[in-house]
Amino acid sequence: MKNKNVIFQDWGLIDYKDAWDKQEVLFAETVTLKTKIRNRKITSEGDEDDEDTPTPNYLIFCEHPHVYTLGKSGKAEHLLLDEKGLKEKNATFYFINRGGDITYHGPGQIVCYPILDLDNFFTDIHLYLRTLEEAVILTIAEYGLKGERYPGYTGVWLDPDNENARKICALGVRCSRWVTMHGMAFNVNTDLDYFKNIIPCGIDDKAVTSMQHELGKKIDIEEVKKILKHHISVLFNMEMV
Repeated sequence: MKNKNVIFQDWGLIDYKDAWDKQEVLFAETVTLKTKIRNRKITSEGDEDDEDTPTPNYLIFCEHPHVYTLGKSGKAEHLLLDEKGLKEKNATFYFINRGGDITYHGPGQIVCYPILDLDNFFTDIHLYLRTLEEAVILTIAEYGLKGERYPGYTGVWLDPDNENARKICALGVRCSRWVTMHGMAFNVNTDLDYFKNIIPCGIDDKAVTSMQHELGKKIDIEEVKKILKHHISVLFNMEMV
């Protein structure tokens, strides 16, 4: 049975490793439930009880203290700090199990972790990424910013067709048995100086930006969260609970 109900949680400012561990628990529980349902269907040939056991979906918002994370396809040399430099920046570093290269998370950035069973929505990982991007594009449009896609890259960009191309939102996900985790990092009031310590997403000739930088003022991040949550729910046809 498809379940479009989505449990929304805002974890606030949370240590990256603590959030990763919590994600892993929700992710594993969902994958395990899917496996159990599938096995019951095989053994019971479509037991009606299976139709009453929908898999859960979660949408998590949070912020992290300063942290750099490196995905499975990334290169360690894209972190330009050694252990001493990380301590001086009051930052941590993790190798993680998502796709993509290196990125930064910090205060003033909306980190969005959808833990969804895409069987409840659509089983197309490219459409999934494009839909998350579209939610950010629609969100920043409400502030007069024109977000676009950059052919060959994920994420949301401003002016992607010229030398001033700059990224405002990065994506990096994991998907197993159509269950997703990790997600996107959306720069609202982010301290962009921290991006100078990495080669963001492995791209060394493009800039990173934020809503605050583009608009010249600090933005109400709680307002942005509400707008982003709305667009995600509409695009995915979710029912937030």
